[in-house]
Amino acid sequence: MNTPIIATYGHGTENDFLVVFDPEEEISITTSQTAAMCNRETGIGADGLIKIGKRDGKWFMDYRNADGSLAEMCGNGIRVMARYLVERGHQPEGIFAINTRDGVKHLRVPAKDDISVNMGKVIDEGEAVTASVEGKIWNGYHISVGNPHAVVFVEKIEDVGSLKDAPVVRPRDIYPEGVNVEFVEITANKEIKMRVHERGSGETRSCGTGTCAVALAATLHTNTSLPARWVIFPPGGRLVVDIDPHANATLIGPAVLIKDIDITDYLQDA
Repeated sequence: MNTPIIATYGHGTENDFLVVFDPEEEISITTSQTAAMCNRETGIGADGLIKIGKRDGKWFMDYRNADGSLAEMCGNGIRVMARYLVERGHQPEGIFAINTRDGVKHLRVPAKDDISVNMGKVIDEGEAVTASVEGKIWNGYHISVGNPHAVVFVEKIEDVGSLKDAPVVRPRDIYPEGVNVEFVEITANKEIKMRVHERGSGETRSCGTGTCAVALAATLHTNTSLPARWVIFPPGGRLVVDIDPHANATLIGPAVLIKDIDITDYLQDA
């Protein structure tokens, strides 16, 4: 390749991503190339890759998990993408739309400070689920935020132990393409501690769609009525989720760009 291909590394509450600006969608990145870049031991290291395209006049978020698999949406990733667009001068600050595989999302993006994302409707699928880790089993909820979540409740977040391997979720047949699993400890004043194991990425420091799933599940679990606001603390920081009376969620949190990285060598033919 004659022209270097540059990715920008950034994160939202330490959920980290590689962002590639490709408005003409001319850059091809394969599943294996994505996995190689995101590998924390042998590559750059990230929870996923975001390729920024433009379709029908709208910004498009082409998001891949760390293993290269496609994902519908990423609530932390879309904030990092929005921060990139504003900080690099491709989009004025303010309210604008980003298209995703889960539909169009509208964001409020100031030049600095937290970014708000209208995440759309969070759905209680009405099925009880269990998740087990190292022989311990917890009960929870099947929640959809455009992607699938199993949200389970624990007495203490420390009880979960290692999430090196994917939790065993049952009934297994309701998640044919895998599931994101959130472990939740409700503390006080509508505050929550959480950990998450994301399909295709493993345990991550935060999960934007996961916090929205957690907010609805916690509302159900505590028999609280909507609208509701929850302050959620994944390991990577602090996020706020507002859910309106119709179960539409707004995710509010930070996003920061760290550095540019030449990824040209990762895109050479194997």
